[in-house]
Amino acid sequence: MISEISKLHVAVLAGGPGSEREVSLASARGVAKALEGRVAQVTLVDVKGKGFELPVGADVAFNVIHGTYGEDGELQAELESRGIPYTGAREVSSRTAFDKILSKRRFVEAGVSTPKWALIHKSEAANPSTQIGIPCVVKPPREGSSVGVHLVRQAEDWLGAVEDAGRFSDDLLVEELIEGKELTVGIVGDRVLPVIHIQPRSGFYDISNKYPWMTGHGGTDYFCPADLPEEVTRQVQSEARKAHDALGIEIYSRVDVLLRTEDARPFVLEVNTIPGMTETSLLPKAARAIGWEYPDLCERILALSLAS
Repeated sequence: MISEISKLHVAVLAGGPGSEREVSLASARGVAKALEGRVAQVTLVDVKGKGFELPVGADVAFNVIHGTYGEDGELQAELESRGIPYTGAREVSSRTAFDKILSKRRFVEAGVSTPKWALIHKSEAANPSTQIGIPCVVKPPREGSSVGVHLVRQAEDWLGAVEDAGRFSDDLLVEELIEGKELTVGIVGDRVLPVIHIQPRSGFYDISNKYPWMTGHGGTDYFCPADLPEEVTRQVQSEARKAHDALGIEIYSRVDVLLRTEDARPFVLEVNTIPGMTETSLLPKAARAIGWEYPDLCERILALSLAS
């Protein structure tokens, strides 16, 4: 299939209607540039909803829409209804991975190490979850880039966290707060990539620290491969692979993990089916650590998707 890549007209799908639109546009511009010269034609398509038009003669859609209408299965269903091949996870696995509640249930069924959790309705804000208690993490279950996520370390922060997270969803996920290193693990085909240690310069890995170029403040340092004992690295990669497989994800993903300080135990938080894909994003960083340059990674994702 890779030998045929050079003949393709690739439509790079960008933007989307969700909260991660600007990040998606940046990722898509990077992918489009990376594929130039490796395929016959690249067309960037700004997708704002279901009525988007693909360029005449497009052979495949390279999906780089993060979050709503990109990772939630809706775009995948639309492309399948049009008979258009596309990159990445398919409809069912996309829908499952995007919904943190569905993901949690699959993790538990598959024995994936993940923080204890409870589901509440935002109307229950009067009292912290008795199942989890404080400290905890409150998050809307169907948003990305840490949108609406709050670390609640004291009781007086609870109501504000639920109110803000409740702007994005009526049902909310409350998780046990794990103190430790923030890690992420990329998976491409059969390959589990090196672990990246994510170290925000302040606070936690929220949207400001992920995308300081977009918010104007914040920042994060990244270490790849993460400075971990070999056995711990293997455990983190093993849990990441188990989580990826538990959700039935095809082609590639990036798995977010917390490594608990007290016992170096990994806890899977979520799996991203359309992770950031700018040249400096985390998946490309990990790929570069094993000798896959950014254009190589984009081409590999394209080839694996078409071969599946």
